[in-house]
Amino acid sequence: MDRSNPGPRIPKLGVVGGMSEAAGSITAMNVTRTTPPRPLDVAALFPELGPLARTAIRLHPRPGSPSPRDSSVGGPLLWPADEPWPYCDEAHGLYDSSTDEEYEGPNPMVPVAQLYVRDVPLLRPPVGADLLQVLWCPWEHEPDYKPPTVLVWRSAAEVTDVLAAPPESTEGEYEGYLPVPCMLAPEQITEYPNYLELSKELQQPLKDWSRWQAADAGVDSSYAPYPEAFYSSALSDAPGWKVGGWAPWGLTDPVARFCADCGAGMVPLLTIASVEWDSGSKSWVPYEDRDLAESGNGGASSPPKVHISRTNNLQLYVCPESPDHPHTDLIQ
Repeated sequence: MDRSNPGPRIPKLGVVGGMSEAAGSITAMNVTRTTPPRPLDVAALFPELGPLARTAIRLHPRPGSPSPRDSSVGGPLLWPADEPWPYCDEAHGLYDSSTDEEYEGPNPMVPVAQLYVRDVPLLRPPVGADLLQVLWCPWEHEPDYKPPTVLVWRSAAEVTDVLAAPPESTEGEYEGYLPVPCMLAPEQITEYPNYLELSKELQQPLKDWSRWQAADAGVDSSYAPYPEAFYSSALSDAPGWKVGGWAPWGLTDPVARFCADCGAGMVPLLTIASVEWDSGSKSWVPYEDRDLAESGNGGASSPPKVHISRTNNLQLYVCPESPDHPHTDLIQ
């Protein structure tokens, strides 16, 4: 990369969109991934939670060789050759081996995800767009110590001359922000709110062990002192990369996100996850990955090798009122 001429720079907030609640049929683009049915029907056991059900699409990224015409994580983007590549203008402690000097930047953004609406129909693009591209700077920036992100919507049909090679970015503080190129196997599921996001009135039934027993739900008696933990681990929000659905919480208590332009309550767009499962969420492991999950291979649960603040998630939110309003993000 020519450090003396980094190219045009654009702000870290790009063109954004939202999602619809209904999704059409989904065909896996790589190897199919199938989430096992939930151990019980949440809406049947707790009808008060039924209206809170949301559709999500688990992306199941797996290492592969995506092209710019594929939906992917960490793959090449369908980026017009004549369109400036986004740069991060925030300060960086970068090192130039050619001059043996440190410099502050700017630094080229890195492709994180590319999602075609045909593959992820839960997305709701602006009029005329059918492709969402997500990029970030592979550095954690103060004050929140997270990577600045850019969202770009575009029409794939309008891109005829594709950029052959984007500018090369530095690795940042560690390689966890340079995703391994992955193909996707999108899968539609139903989610319910994280326990922490429920009102006190809705939390109370989940803590009532007698209600679980009366329903003969088959929950292990070890959960008797805290049955809400079973709801959190096996019935509410899925781990891993996903579009839509409910946000993961736990690093902090739920924090409402509001649009900076219109004040509307923002909704989850994309969850960028450090792991697709852990010891507390193995019921969400796809059938096709069960042997791998039981093998004890710690890296198996993070195929893209992305690590947000080591082991967390980066949640991207958008305004449901207008795709032109800026997005926001939060680490959980």
